[in-house]
Amino acid sequence: MRCRKCSEEAVIHLRSHRLALCREHFFERFLSVVKRTIKEYRLLSKRDRVLVAVSGGKDSLALWDVLLELGYSAEGVYIDLGISRENYSEISKRRALAFAEQRGIKLKVVDLRREYGTTVPRLARRSTRSVCGVCGIVKRHLMDSTALEGGYTVLATGHNLDDEASVLLANLLRWNMDLLARQGPRLEAWHPRLVPKVKPLCLLTERETAAYALLKEIEYVYELECPYSERATSITMKEALNRIEERSPGTKLYFYREFLKHREIFSPPEGRGRAGECEVCGFPTTSHRCAFCRLVA
Repeated sequence: MRCRKCSEEAVIHLRSHRLALCREHFFERFLSVVKRTIKEYRLLSKRDRVLVAVSGGKDSLALWDVLLELGYSAEGVYIDLGISRENYSEISKRRALAFAEQRGIKLKVVDLRREYGTTVPRLARRSTRSVCGVCGIVKRHLMDSTALEGGYTVLATGHNLDDEASVLLANLLRWNMDLLARQGPRLEAWHPRLVPKVKPLCLLTERETAAYALLKEIEYVYELECPYSERATSITMKEALNRIEERSPGTKLYFYREFLKHREIFSPPEGRGRAGECEVCGFPTTSHRCAFCRLVA
């Protein structure tokens, strides 16, 4: 198969766009999509101090690489959740540290065990929430607090199109109006202790981010997935969407983009902006203590 733009040998075929591309033109398209996404949804400016949430996986490292390539001031944070099964957290941390060291950029490691004396699996055993639910609370709080303490103006995450489409499908099936109203490429800061959150890769598929990482020779965690993700709802949603995409290429992108065009029909979250503050950490909450502080207490 030949590249549509130059007739060189293609390295990837994008069925949803009926497009085969060589290495050079794939990189050109990848960066172009990210730039258009940033511009269309007003995600970033060159004046921003960007904190990239890094997991050691393909998406977050590809995002960090692209933002640096585009000239943004971007540093990283890795949250060590203390997942010892299959040595998951340690392997992931090594990949993130290696990426930062190779490029001479700053990566802050937040160690949950060292700073709070616990781990996500331990918190989950004491909670009625699932491991994934506990993990989400921990990561959101530690990302927010790191961004605030470091003086960053925006927090960037590596969510790709597959992630966003699967979350959208799950929320629509449950008609979760609160989450539907908040979903999008940019979540504004609605409290003084929060910074805006952005998703510059949201219009690129997981396959595209994996191809970018492989072709750029980025060493990421590809040999294992989080050992607690097997029963995650997002996996089921992704499998369903992949079956539809196989029969009808381009469905995921159309599904997500059309949602973004019409998301104003969903009601805004009740009480947003009127929340109180946690008596322990000062972050917004509707009770005396936020979910994170209740978990670690």
